[in-house]
Amino acid sequence: MTTPARSGTNTKPDAGTAPRGLREFYENPAVPVASGDARSLRQARMLAAVLGPASVRPAVVLDVGCGDGTAAATAAPLLAGHRVIGVDWSQDALRRARTRLTDVVRGELSDGRLPFRSGAADAVLFSEVVEHLVDPDSALDELRRVLRPGGHLMLSTPNLAAWYNRALLLAGVQPVFSEVSLRAIHGRPGSEVVGHLRLYTARALREFVAASGFEVVRLAGAPFHGVPRPLRPLDRLACAAPSLSSILLLHARKT
Repeated sequence: MTTPARSGTNTKPDAGTAPRGLREFYENPAVPVASGDARSLRQARMLAAVLGPASVRPAVVLDVGCGDGTAAATAAPLLAGHRVIGVDWSQDALRRARTRLTDVVRGELSDGRLPFRSGAADAVLFSEVVEHLVDPDSALDELRRVLRPGGHLMLSTPNLAAWYNRALLLAGVQPVFSEVSLRAIHGRPGSEVVGHLRLYTARALREFVAASGFEVVRLAGAPFHGVPRPLRPLDRLACAAPSLSSILLLHARKT
């Protein structure tokens, strides 16, 4: 079974209200479901470049795991004229997404199918979601189903091998983006519980997506909004080498 898909950064639950499971964790209204604008803009530019102008051919773009709709709203100016549909399983997330997106649909990757016919979408945004899933293989199978032949998958996820994580591991410290509990952070600095179950290196992400029936077109990097301010110039510089970047941005095409 695939666990709930949500995008963004999640904060630690209040003391005494620790979640009993992943669904309760992600449905908590106190948990933010937005992610950094820098990542959203870079991903939107990649997608806009392959879709072309809507005046030539309007596209249907599904933002699967849209959270509160912030990422799609950030991308909207670059995707003007294309139809962007936010999809999430969480009623709380959808309530917030409706304030930012015109089209919002409830759907999940766990039980059954997304509420779209096969080949209905020209592109899928899958932003900061795959790392939250118990069964990412089935999730990519379902995304491939809803994409038309030649359709585009725009996937983003934190990089296990980010430049600072390599140093942390050498020092015996738990990598950023990972945790061992839904209740608190253990073994590394920070206080945010993100609910991540899967973490990928650039090489692992390429191989995983290709094994799911996609042709990997491009892998790029993006900065992480949570990097301390003095280190942000270095984090932006690391984006030139995706294998070292904080965030992995992958463009793949349905074969």
